[in-house]
Amino acid sequence: MKGSIQFIGNATTLIRYNGFTLLTDPNFLHRGQLAYLGHGLVSRRRTDPALEIEDLPTLDAVVLSHMHGDHWDRVTRRGLDRDTPIVTTLSAAGKLRRRGFGQSVGLRQWQQHELRNAQGSVMITALPARHAPGPLERLLPPVIGTMLEFCDREGRVELRLHISGDTLLDRRLDAIPRRFPEIDVALVHLGGTKLLGTVLVTMDGSQGASWVDQLDPRTVVPIHYDDYTVFTSPLDDFRHHVEQAGLGDRVVYLDRGETRELAPHQIARH
Repeated sequence: MKGSIQFIGNATTLIRYNGFTLLTDPNFLHRGQLAYLGHGLVSRRRTDPALEIEDLPTLDAVVLSHMHGDHWDRVTRRGLDRDTPIVTTLSAAGKLRRRGFGQSVGLRQWQQHELRNAQGSVMITALPARHAPGPLERLLPPVIGTMLEFCDREGRVELRLHISGDTLLDRRLDAIPRRFPEIDVALVHLGGTKLLGTVLVTMDGSQGASWVDQLDPRTVVPIHYDDYTVFTSPLDDFRHHVEQAGLGDRVVYLDRGETRELAPHQIARH
């Protein structure tokens, strides 16, 4: 097996491919605990993570879309090895380095960071994302999407995996499929998160289906949709809209704790 993806909960996944082990948006709070979202805003977790942080394997890096309490929490801050490289936004990397995570790497939009091992490399590219409409965007932490390109020893791309990050459907995303016209697997952050119960700050089911149509990945894995009380758009909302759009056959739904095989240019379906 070349690799696998395991859904741990919320936006947290464990991606293994070609000898690399990457963790995305680590969130290990338990059911009932509060995530702190800044400006006095909180949200209570509805679920438990499928793994505890102490059960994680050795990591090559963490890919962190942004510094929010449901993506980087106090359990992670206390329990993660502080020598772990964390690839994230410029803003988050600065905060993490000040808190003792000295290997944190901050990327501007389209900037890249490469990891190498004996079997090849993975190139991590920071992509555009927009976490809120209009001037409200300034109230939320800067966010990036990411493209992970796993390459063999000769530098040939074997698997291109995209992580949307917390974003709304926005014209700044138009450049992603132009730069990366072939995306093998895409993890899409959904949930229809609403600030103060009114302002949409992550894609709901309708926007998520339009995002799939726009980026045209071969396989889609929905995540970040029901773990917190601020989510207003359930997974069935996304399922309904992708099926209406004729895109349902490319979606793979993972239960928390479930693992699927990753092979060159595909995700195994069971």
